[in-house]
Amino acid sequence: MKVAYITAGAAGMYCGTCIHDNTVASVLKKQGHNVALIPTYTPTRTDEENVSLDRIFYGGINVYLQQKLSIFRHTPWVLDRMLDSPTLLNSLARFSASTDARDLGKLTISMLSAEQGYQKKELAKLVKWLQEENRPDIVYLTNSMLIGMAKEIKKALDVPVVCALQGEDIFLRDLIDPYKTKALSLLAERAKDADGFVAPCNYYAQFMAEEYLKVAIDKIHVVPLGLNLEGHGEKVDKAGPPPFIIGYLARICPEKGLHILVSAFYTLTKELGADNVALHVAGYLGKKDEPYFEELVNQIHAWGLQDSFVHHGEVSRSEKIDFLNRLHVFSVPTVYRESKGLSILEALANGVPVVQPKHGSFPEMVKATEGGILVEPESAEALTEGIFQLYRDSERRRQLGRTGKLNVHRNFSDEIIAQQLMNVFEKYI
Repeated sequence: MKVAYITAGAAGMYCGTCIHDNTVASVLKKQGHNVALIPTYTPTRTDEENVSLDRIFYGGINVYLQQKLSIFRHTPWVLDRMLDSPTLLNSLARFSASTDARDLGKLTISMLSAEQGYQKKELAKLVKWLQEENRPDIVYLTNSMLIGMAKEIKKALDVPVVCALQGEDIFLRDLIDPYKTKALSLLAERAKDADGFVAPCNYYAQFMAEEYLKVAIDKIHVVPLGLNLEGHGEKVDKAGPPPFIIGYLARICPEKGLHILVSAFYTLTKELGADNVALHVAGYLGKKDEPYFEELVNQIHAWGLQDSFVHHGEVSRSEKIDFLNRLHVFSVPTVYRESKGLSILEALANGVPVVQPKHGSFPEMVKATEGGILVEPESAEALTEGIFQLYRDSERRRQLGRTGKLNVHRNFSDEIIAQQLMNVFEKYI
């Protein structure tokens, strides 16, 4: 099968969605399918071999300039290609902290308007390339913010278009009115253009069907996240405390709940002693979230716990696996209802049990893997008690780690998940 797999870059950061898209596209290619992983906005960054095209469509600089200045809606395509330089596009990350909420709202409306929006020239480039150079059997859009493309793609190529759902509600929720209301209306209208959708869990399929897309639930297929398991789980068992190491691996930002984990960490040090507990944190830190993280670090220092806290920063694939194998327990206590949670699977793949809030994708993930426990969301007290349970009961902790590891390796490999996605595509061919 020939698949045009259209993904969105994340401005130079390691992004779980980018990593997962690259993993699935890579294994589909190994299975003999003709897959073009097509980046939009910025180049993708992954901790594995990057299989995406070396060409960017809907380059972020062009998208922005066409939104702000009418002259750029008519510039020659050859000039636009100069602005699609990977170096230039990756530099967008440094400006993310100063983006005006009104600009985001207007841009979202324009992108969802597609052939009627300010970026219609970018859509024409993509459609022309797909029509003349790619000729896919199916087009896979990996984010519903790209759904505006579906109508023109189907019109020009006469092929099915399937769209993935991957946490767009967080972005949409934070838009301001009147742009938010208009964007939601456009999203529901444009959702009619897609042949089908793919969600990573049942919770998110139901939520998006009812709240945002306004489509029948049977139009959304659930395909869980999957991992390239090479290198994961090679360490047989975890060393015992002290210190008992708690780990966090995710983007460092308020919505991922690191402050809740830091509070739980402090309480545990009071109960068990600072020498007996450590907190290790890794993940991307953007400019706009630097003050948030600085405040947390200052608080840790004020408590006198700086020697029990380690910040690893961004980690490569090998560094990530080494990081996870240091841990006794893992938690990313999101304050929002997470639709994905790739790092949870990564921790479990290495035999590390998880303590997660009882919302979003986590109940399904914990049930499927039997590798952790669930606690009350947005509660440092509940998180503390959950972690403390696994500290007290080392046998239960090890059993959860072993069972979680077994189930992830058995049921969540990239080969299995890629085949499930291919089964969805075959329904529409």
